[in-house]
Amino acid sequence: MTKKMEVLPVLFLTLSCLLSSISAQLQIDYYKDTCPDLESIVRQTVTEKYEQTFVTAPATLRLFFHDCFVQGCDASVILNLPNAEKDHPDDTSLAGDGFDTVIKAKAAVDKDSRCTNKVSCADILAIAARDVVVLTGGPDYPVELGRFDGRISTTASVQNNLPSENFNLDQLTTMFASHGLTLTDLVALSGAHTIGFAHCGRFSKRLYQFNSTHQTDPTLNSTYAQKLMASCPPDVDPRVSIDNDPTSPKIFDNAYYTNLQQGMGLFGSDQTLFTDSRSKAIVDAFAANNTAFFEAFAAAFTKLGRVGIKTGSEGEIRRDCTALNS
Repeated sequence: MTKKMEVLPVLFLTLSCLLSSISAQLQIDYYKDTCPDLESIVRQTVTEKYEQTFVTAPATLRLFFHDCFVQGCDASVILNLPNAEKDHPDDTSLAGDGFDTVIKAKAAVDKDSRCTNKVSCADILAIAARDVVVLTGGPDYPVELGRFDGRISTTASVQNNLPSENFNLDQLTTMFASHGLTLTDLVALSGAHTIGFAHCGRFSKRLYQFNSTHQTDPTLNSTYAQKLMASCPPDVDPRVSIDNDPTSPKIFDNAYYTNLQQGMGLFGSDQTLFTDSRSKAIVDAFAANNTAFFEAFAAAFTKLGRVGIKTGSEGEIRRDCTALNS
């Protein structure tokens, strides 16, 4: 056995121990004494916002993912500071409805005198993300709580910490594995693209500039590609939005995977999950069984919620989700 091979088990053991420690710090009933009605307050606020605009759902879900992958699940993405995370090009496309949902939920929670300044924005975001999944028809599952809010948010921290829409499977698995997430977790979490939208500028290269040989990405279903071209011609405003899921864009279901089987993944990073033999079987399994997808998504989302959490002196309970406590 080479030295490199000997080191790998140690690294995996260390990561496993770290994740177990984090899981122990978070608790499903963390606020049972300090804010017993927390989840019902948040869900009511999220529901009201969702009924006003559907964008609330994908926006909140994406906000949680972007938050966790950069500096951990600490609501640092919400901070309104000079040169903050939200100012990075990868975050400027985050819809304002996600931020607004968390801010409104925080205000509602703090109106309860038992809860005032006792619940972190990071935990509220985690609950809200679960709630929008439920509201769009996805699985309901308990959310682990006990995160503190981070005090650092920088534009530089975003660089190279979020997956690109053009990533291949090697790049995706490397990034997800760095957060303790498996290939199955990766495929399950990608299923969040069953709702929401993307801007033409994010995938237009697949339509017109794939490489020197093909004008259009050959993995794209030809009929689907023509529809995308009609909506996103070469001279279109790159901010024009297209549904991620062309079949059931407002329903959280396993259509994302059946779309991949038909060459209708909007991003290259979506379609590679089906074209790469290492992940194809997982895609096929989720396409065939919606329950299997829901169970895997809930498990993966729980693991995602443990990434880089702050506890104790590492963070604070922000009074205002957009600003540090003075």
